[in-house]
Amino acid sequence: MKKLLLSISIIVGLSLLASCGVEKEYKPDIKVNEKNVSLKVWVDLNQGDFYRKVVDDFKKDHPDKNYDITVIESESGRAQEYVQKDPEAAADVFITPNDRLGQLVESGAVYQLTKYTDDIKKNNTPTSIQAATYQDKMYGFPVTAEAMFMYYDKRVFSEDDIKTFSGITSKGKLGINLAEAGADYRETPWFIANGTYLYGENGEDPYGTTFNTPEGVQVLNWIGELKNNPNVVAVNADEISALRSGKINAVFSGVWNKDAIREVLGENMGVAVYPKADFGSGQVDMMAFQGSGIYCVNAFTKSPLDAMELADYITNADVQEKAFKELGKIPSNLEARTSSTVEKDDVAKAVIDMTSGKHSVLMPKIPEMNVFWQHMNPLLVDTYKGKIKKEDYPEALDKLVKDITPAK
Repeated sequence: MKKLLLSISIIVGLSLLASCGVEKEYKPDIKVNEKNVSLKVWVDLNQGDFYRKVVDDFKKDHPDKNYDITVIESESGRAQEYVQKDPEAAADVFITPNDRLGQLVESGAVYQLTKYTDDIKKNNTPTSIQAATYQDKMYGFPVTAEAMFMYYDKRVFSEDDIKTFSGITSKGKLGINLAEAGADYRETPWFIANGTYLYGENGEDPYGTTFNTPEGVQVLNWIGELKNNPNVVAVNADEISALRSGKINAVFSGVWNKDAIREVLGENMGVAVYPKADFGSGQVDMMAFQGSGIYCVNAFTKSPLDAMELADYITNADVQEKAFKELGKIPSNLEARTSSTVEKDDVAKAVIDMTSGKHSVLMPKIPEMNVFWQHMNPLLVDTYKGKIKKEDYPEALDKLVKDITPAK
């Protein structure tokens, strides 16, 4: 029966891939319970050495099999492209950002998990579980939980100051990317914080965007007014130099800037969740996008059971804790998140606080997000720069919703 179900899964996947333009028909020779198993794993750039050690441990833990496992560094965001283009050459197990999952599923490139789903649900944060799930089916093993947060200079702000946006900007200068590419990633969650939806309540309804409501207009108006606040500074790639020169005293940023900001601020570096802000209807918690790295199994692997077993191993609590120590990756696994190693790190604690509840929202993972980015960034940048008149905000949001919503 298992072999029959496996064959059905492969046939369905082939049909889906054919509809997405795969150039050649690929019929994998499924191998079950063989002692000699060859697998390829794609991991993020600069993480190959770490995962080669993990794979060595995996092989030691499975002396009954002769595993030949190759670990290859690859840009995780391009996994879908590679898997669709040449399934036979693609890795059996690969990491991908969760926002690509919908595209992978729709193209038939990713294997629906038939094992380990109960453990995934038991052992990981609710949002990372959601990140690995598409249309109520699970396709991935979560390995990280990620979100931006705030760095600040303790000499400028008190703990009370950082609780509200007005408190921060009354005491010092806050850096935000408002005028360049990437503004969409940073500011879109503010609309959701103020009570609107991007592709529905769960991020999977292509017809469920409600940014063109009074609540959405409030946020767009709030963003337009920021240019008149001398203590809000538009920064992007220059945020570290701006912090060093005193041009800003706080910044919304991420783990990737931890070392650079600690070098600038030293023991005066503070970290915190996003503050509350009043967009027009009272104070609400500002939100960031939450993302999760997930390991998926190629729908056309010849060894799906072994591939799932490997993916489960490289995302377990022990490996996630080690990945935090060596790579700085914030775990999605609940046990790893409560380890002493993670809990004593101030940056990790800020990310955990951001990803544990009201301070972040999972980035939608439906394919329509590709269209969304194209329209959202220019709307936000033009609003901040004053290129869109205040009286035209409702019309601009109506156009946005129309542009990002597929025709029925």
